Amino acid sequence: MKPKSATNVSKTPLAYGRVLLKLSGEALMGDKQYGIDPATVDYMAREIGEVFSLGVEVAVVIGGGNIFRGVQASLQGMERASADYMGMLATVINALALQNALERLGLQTRVQSAIEMRELAETYIRRRALRHLEKGRIVIFAAGTGNPFFTTDTAAALRAMEIGADVICKGTKVDGVYTADPKKDSSARKYSTISYLDVIRQNLKVMDSTAITLCMDNKLPIVVFDVMKPHAIRRLVRGEKVGTLVKS
Repeated sequence: MKPKSATNVSKTPLAYGRVLLKLSGEALMGDKQYGIDPATVDYMAREIGEVFSLGVEVAVVIGGGNIFRGVQASLQGMERASADYMGMLATVINALALQNALERLGLQTRVQSAIEMRELAETYIRRRALRHLEKGRIVIFAAGTGNPFFTTDTAAALRAMEIGADVICKGTKVDGVYTADPKKDSSARKYSTISYLDVIRQNLKVMDSTAITLCMDNKLPIVVFDVMKPHAIRRLVRGEKVGTLVKS
């Protein structure tokens, strides 16, 4: 898929023309234990801006774990659906923070929420999201799928398929998928490529099983990479070996 519009179009051949970037809420914390680190958000915005300047159409799904995590709250006795709705609201806060950072760089953005809140964001409409991308706007999807019991990983897979993304770029704090947690096991081996089925069979924490299954059924590749490595997203869309590729 070739991007239809952007401010500066690169002459370098691109591996992906439309991408869905999945960021965890924790990625916005920086070195903090909680909340949003403005410097980290600005860094994320610059990384996204680099990719956009190549002529790539960019959509973002962002989590809310830096503010509130529904699963953890439910384990502590809170009713799960209520906890998940609170987590969805946290993703909206993060989306607005990222939007502000991107627009300070002069980029046009739209936040679309799966839960209606007209004063803060557009309500998610697939055709409108596609039109924004075609017009050269970065679209940030907030509030997950709008349903409890579904993670933002599943929201990322769903939105990526709805907008016809070429790949899901899953930004983490680890530079790929390993046989074990590399922070706990020094013998852990990194995969350069792995299949969806192997991710499920080995219970590797790439994305939740619902998201992986959705991607597998629709042959949507996932690249897991270290989002804190400068220029990683730019290298990824140019087709360089970055992180781990999950595919059929």
